[in-house]
Amino acid sequence: MEFLDVPLFDDDLFKLLVRFFFNLVFLALIVGVAYNSNGKNRNYKFMFLLMNVIVFFICFTLKKLDLGLGMALGLFAIFAIIRYRTETIKVKEMTYLFVVIGIAVINSLSNKQTSYAELLFTNVTIFAATYFLERHFVFSKLPTQSMVYDNLEYQNPEKSVELYKDLKLRTGLDVNRVSINKIDLKSETATIVVHYQDPEN
Repeated sequence: MEFLDVPLFDDDLFKLLVRFFFNLVFLALIVGVAYNSNGKNRNYKFMFLLMNVIVFFICFTLKKLDLGLGMALGLFAIFAIIRYRTETIKVKEMTYLFVVIGIAVINSLSNKQTSYAELLFTNVTIFAATYFLERHFVFSKLPTQSMVYDNLEYQNPEKSVELYKDLKLRTGLDVNRVSINKIDLKSETATIVVHYQDPEN
């Protein structure tokens, strides 16, 4: 049955639903289970979810135009290097953005040569690797805060105890570790990153 020479329904609808189901299940696992955001920033989760869904449908739709592998790689590269001008995205969030775009591309562009067992194995492997690295290897679970510090005397390693006490007194944060990004001798300030223990966790 057609309307204006366009079929109202075809067998690709079932393929779309099955692949989209695969995509949603593992998207939920990666963003909801593996991703550790300390429960404070929902904006990244919103970005991951929406980006994944949009990329999935774009790829699935364009696949029917037979644009080939070049299109897929080009589209993947474009989305993978996105930079938002409103704020700097941390390496961890950029990595997760790459992952959610990756599973959208994989699930949407799989064809008859890819069995559902292979698709399931691929998704499970990506989720397992993400979960393991998140929990045991790559990213620090401590929240961070970047700030300009005006006491260079305490930047000396021998003054680390005084530095931690001063930062806790000024900010009220339970400081766990401090990293120095840049020292400005002219203004006698330093740009530092404070890793602190979240009292809510």
